[in-house]
Amino acid sequence: MKQLTIISHTEHYQTVEGRIVGLGSTVTEINHLIQIFDRIVHVAMLHNMDPPSSALPYTSDQITFIPLPAVGGQGLSAKLSILTQAPTVLRRINQNLKTSDYFQFRAPTGIGVFVIPYLIFFSRKKGWFKYAGNWKQDDAPIAYALQRWLLKKQSRPVTINGFWNDQPKHCLSFENPCLTQTELLQGKSAIKEKSFQCPIELCFVGRLEAAKGLDVLLDALEQLPSETSKKIAVVHIVGDGDEKSFYKKQTLHSKLRYEFHGFLSRSGVQAIYKRSHAIVLPSKSEGFPKVIAEAMNYGCLPIVSEVSSIGHYITHGSNGLLLPSFTTVALLEQLQRFLELTSEKFSEMTEAPAGFMERFTYDYYNERLLETIL
Repeated sequence: MKQLTIISHTEHYQTVEGRIVGLGSTVTEINHLIQIFDRIVHVAMLHNMDPPSSALPYTSDQITFIPLPAVGGQGLSAKLSILTQAPTVLRRINQNLKTSDYFQFRAPTGIGVFVIPYLIFFSRKKGWFKYAGNWKQDDAPIAYALQRWLLKKQSRPVTINGFWNDQPKHCLSFENPCLTQTELLQGKSAIKEKSFQCPIELCFVGRLEAAKGLDVLLDALEQLPSETSKKIAVVHIVGDGDEKSFYKKQTLHSKLRYEFHGFLSRSGVQAIYKRSHAIVLPSKSEGFPKVIAEAMNYGCLPIVSEVSSIGHYITHGSNGLLLPSFTTVALLEQLQRFLELTSEKFSEMTEAPAGFMERFTYDYYNERLLETIL
């Protein structure tokens, strides 16, 4: 029997019926990982709050969730809680590693500052690290920079976003999986049915915060000339955050129509992609967000920041539009360019080359793991 222990900060919740559900994107990935493991144990954080609608259950009895105390967050006390809970976290990790053949640690995360050194120096288990953040972030938080440095210096495989000339041999370029084979087929149908006729629809998917670029997006949209803004039917805002009410208030008297959807189920987000013509993510720092590939699968043209590995997959003017800087001016220019596209050019840009979207499927990800790590 081949058993994997996954260690992460992934948010989990308990429903009123007592069922455990977790962050939809990670849980879906793990639900597909069980195809190449006999058993998976996920050691991750359990939050004492109502689950968002985007949370999902595990689909196999061979996946077991082991709760960790929910630590981390903003503020000094929240950061100190990471250290005070370290003995509990390490004890539960160690208990489950004993019966496992492999581990996967998902970085960067607050607990990584002590879990990564523990795995490097005190565990002989086979395994790999998944670094989902910006591998080339110059101004990374100290904790993230430390984790990246440690991962470069140790010898176990590390899967990273993008392709870099100076990456160590054990740091392997991997796409972030987010699509099923069924969704690939659904995407092809959606693209065939989508036409670029004004007024069009835009979407933003992510945490509602300045770092994800929502401030920049709203500023740029409000600065569009009146004649140009008439080409936009609605702007879908998918996600949640502490500043949601602030952003909603900003749009109350706008010339544009905004719909704040909050968290949506996987199918709910896909429905937004199917009707939208572009996903706009002027992020300050990213790895390669799954939502970019998911949106492209359904014919949403990405208008995104040229940070980290995003430019390795999105070619400006070919299959998307890249923002050279994290500014309102840069986004405004690309929004205007997008809204001036012809129907023929839009179709050309949203028609993915053969095999491109396949690289973001769970099947392809599992094949790569079997070939290069397991």
